[in-house]
Amino acid sequence: MSSAAILRALEEQRPSGPAGVTLVGVGPGDPELLTLAAVRAIAAAAVVAFPVARLEAEGMAARIAAPWIRPEQRRLPLVFPMVQEAEPRRSAWHAAAAALAGQVASGHRVVLLCEGDSSLYASCSYALIALTERHPSVPVAVIPGISAASAAAAAASSNGMPWPLALQQDALLVRPTPETAAELEALLDQAAASGTVLALLKLGHRWSWVQPHLEARGLLEQSLFAQRVGWPDQLVSRASAVSPAEQPYFSLLLIRQGWPAVLP
Repeated sequence: MSSAAILRALEEQRPSGPAGVTLVGVGPGDPELLTLAAVRAIAAAAVVAFPVARLEAEGMAARIAAPWIRPEQRRLPLVFPMVQEAEPRRSAWHAAAAALAGQVASGHRVVLLCEGDSSLYASCSYALIALTERHPSVPVAVIPGISAASAAAAAASSNGMPWPLALQQDALLVRPTPETAAELEALLDQAAASGTVLALLKLGHRWSWVQPHLEARGLLEQSLFAQRVGWPDQLVSRASAVSPAEQPYFSLLLIRQGWPAVLP
């Protein structure tokens, strides 16, 4: 069934209810990876809000969800500046919370689109916290989405590289890629000692120095590199096949240093 047909079906059964804000995880890139709950929430909304780095930008979450957004729905870009300073970010979170609360006060149902999962390294989480603290009367709901790490493991397994993210007794650590080689070495040592699988996000430019460290430890064949998961130019490969040149921001690594004793 096409997205248009699905939207028509949802239109016929669009639920009614009070105004409020729903954070919707839209997954890493493929519009078809949105959950049915996410598509229903978008269909029911009068206002579709989404994060942007600047007002004239389109926003990746909005691009992902585009097939599920109707022309008559109001789009509400919310600026989340990509800066290190605390005050501009805090001001942006408060402004986003105020804008969302204003739409609810006007009687609207609002969805706030979040790339990936709505609770995992999501800019929208800060707006959620600000909204709850500063506008506690606003009803809030959260719909989870598929994370890039899960989607990368699934993509590898679908293309001849069986890559379970974690098996029964595996520990799994999901975190941003360390900022220094010393931090990375310590993390790899700890993971090896504890049998922990690593999912290192926000790899990007760090790959140029991470790659030689993995190579020196013989871990490139045991590591999965993924870039822009779910987008048409997706790359999912063993890390040994990836150039050590700098990579885009939306890159990640899955590193497994060992396997359980009992396997098929």
